[in-house]
Amino acid sequence: MRKILLYGNPNVGKSVIFSRLTGVRVTVSNYPGTTISYTRGFMKVGEEMVEVIDVPGAYTLEPTCEAEKIALQMLGTGDIVINVVNAINLERNLYLTLQLLEKNIPVIVALNLWDDTRHRGIHIDLDKLRGLLGVPAVPTVALTGEGIKELVETIPRATSPSLSARSSSERWATVGNIIDQVQRITHRHHTRIERLEDASVKPLTGGLIAAVVLVIAFLVIRLIGESLIGYVFDPLFDNLWAPVVLNLSHLMGGGGFLHDIVVGSAIGGQIDFVSSFGLLTSGLYVPFAMVLPYIISFYLVLGLLEDIGYLPRLAILLDTFMHRLGLHGYAIIPTLLGFGCNVPAVMATRILESKRERFIAATLVSVAVPCAALQAMIFGLVGQQGGQYVAIVYGTLFIVWIILGVILNRTLRGFSPELLIEVPPYRLPVGRAVLQKLLMRIRGFLKEAIPIILGAVVVINMLYYFGVFDAIASFTAPVVTTLLGLPKEAVTALLVGFLRKDVAMGMLAPLALSANQLVVGSVVLAMFFPCIATFVVFIRELGVMNTLKAAGIMIAGALLTGGILNLIL
Repeated sequence: MRKILLYGNPNVGKSVIFSRLTGVRVTVSNYPGTTISYTRGFMKVGEEMVEVIDVPGAYTLEPTCEAEKIALQMLGTGDIVINVVNAINLERNLYLTLQLLEKNIPVIVALNLWDDTRHRGIHIDLDKLRGLLGVPAVPTVALTGEGIKELVETIPRATSPSLSARSSSERWATVGNIIDQVQRITHRHHTRIERLEDASVKPLTGGLIAAVVLVIAFLVIRLIGESLIGYVFDPLFDNLWAPVVLNLSHLMGGGGFLHDIVVGSAIGGQIDFVSSFGLLTSGLYVPFAMVLPYIISFYLVLGLLEDIGYLPRLAILLDTFMHRLGLHGYAIIPTLLGFGCNVPAVMATRILESKRERFIAATLVSVAVPCAALQAMIFGLVGQQGGQYVAIVYGTLFIVWIILGVILNRTLRGFSPELLIEVPPYRLPVGRAVLQKLLMRIRGFLKEAIPIILGAVVVINMLYYFGVFDAIASFTAPVVTTLLGLPKEAVTALLVGFLRKDVAMGMLAPLALSANQLVVGSVVLAMFFPCIATFVVFIRELGVMNTLKAAGIMIAGALLTGGILNLIL
C-alpha cells in the first residue's frame, strides 16, 4: 500500500487537510522511542486505497527539535509528499518546499489559506509558480473543503523534479527569486479582525484579551463538564449501572478478596462509586464519569481556540515569562487544562519539544494546579470561613508554581528550545473539523488511560486489603500532627487524596478544623500525590523513574509548604 506524507510548517492547516482526506477514522501513534505523536488514516485515490500520514510539523529538514528529527526520519517511508504551505506567508514556507524537492520524491504543493490571499491583497501567479517548482501546486481552503477534490485528483500526477542539493543561503536566494516572480501585493487597509490580531500579542492589550478569553473558556469548560456529569454520566451510573453491580455483589456473597477487587468494599444498600474502589465501580466511574466529561469539555474549547487561531498568540504573549520556569509559551496549554483535570493536562505536555520541558510542566501541574473537583471543595469548605482563606490557598499555590518552576529550571540539565511557531490569521472555526479533532482526542484518552487506571485500581485495592495504607497512616501520623498542625485523623484523608482529592477534602469536613488548619490541609492535598488517574498517566507519559522523581518533589514540596503555612498562620 502506498503512503502519502503530509508535510508542512506548524499551524498551516495540515491537520485539517488530513481530516478532509481521511475522515474521522484515524489512528494516533507515538513514533517509536519518543513521545512525538503522528496521525495516520486511509483514503481512496481512484480505485486504490492509500495510507495518509500527518507528519509532525517542521520548518526545516535540518532538525532543530525532536519533532523535526522525526519528520526527517519519516520522509524515507513515504511514496508521495503533499507539502501544505501557508499561501499568505509563501516566502517563509517555500524553504521547506525546496528541501523536499531536493529529496527526489514526488511532491504536490497545497497552497492552503488561499481565500485569505484575496483578503490581504496577495496575488500569486499559479502557472508561473508551478513552472518554477516543477511540481503541481493546488490552491486549497481546508476549513471549507475548497480545492480538496482537485488535490486528490492531482495525486496520480505527482512528480519529482530531481533537484540537486543546495546550501541554506542558496535556497533562500532561490526562494527570494521565486517570490519576486510569482507574488504581487497590492495596498489595502487593515480590517478589524487584523487589528484584533495585532492587539492579541501586545503586552497590555494582549493581557486584557487573554484574561477575558481564559475566564470565558474556564467558565464554559466548567459548565459543560459539570453538566455532563450531573445530567448524563451520574444518572447513567446511578440508574443503569448501579443495579447491575449490586446484583453482582449479591451473587459474589457481598464480601471477600475477589469481591473487593471486582466490586469494591463499600457495598451496602447503595453504591458510592467514588469510594467503593472496585474495577466495576471506581475503576469505571473515575475515568468515564469524573475525567471524561472534562476531557470532552476541555478538548472542545481547546479545539475552538486552536481553529480560531488564538492559542499561538497566547503562547507568544506568555513566552518570556514561561521561559523563567524552563518552559516556552505553549506550556500554558497543559497548565490551563490542569484547572479542569490534571489527566488531560499531563497528556497535553506532549506538545512540548524536550523531555526536560515535559517533566517540568507535568510536575508543576501535578503540584500547584488544583483540578475542578478539588477547587469546588475548596470553595465550598474553606470558603465558609471567609474569602480571604480561599485567596491564601490559591496565592500559596501560585507562589509555589513560580518558585518550584525557577528551581527546576536551574537544577535540571538540558535546555528549553526557543518558541518558533507559525501564527495563523483569525478565522471562524468549522464545526466538522472541531468535532473530528475532539473525537480523535477522546479515543486517544480512552485507549491510553483506561487500561492503566484499571490496573492501578487492582494494585491499590490489594494494598488496602493487606493493610499497607493503614501502616503508612500510623507511621506518618507524628509528622502530620507536629509539622502540619493537623489532627491525626487527617492522615487518612491525605492518603485518600491519592485516590480522589475532592473526596479527601470532604473527609476533612467532620474533623472540626479551624480556618487555618483548613488552609494547610487544602494546600497539602493540592500539592501531595496527584489522584490515581493522573498518577498512572504520569507514568505512561514520562516513565517510572521520572514519576518517582516527581513524587519526591511533590512530597517534599507539600510538607515544606504545609509546615511554613502552619508556622505563619
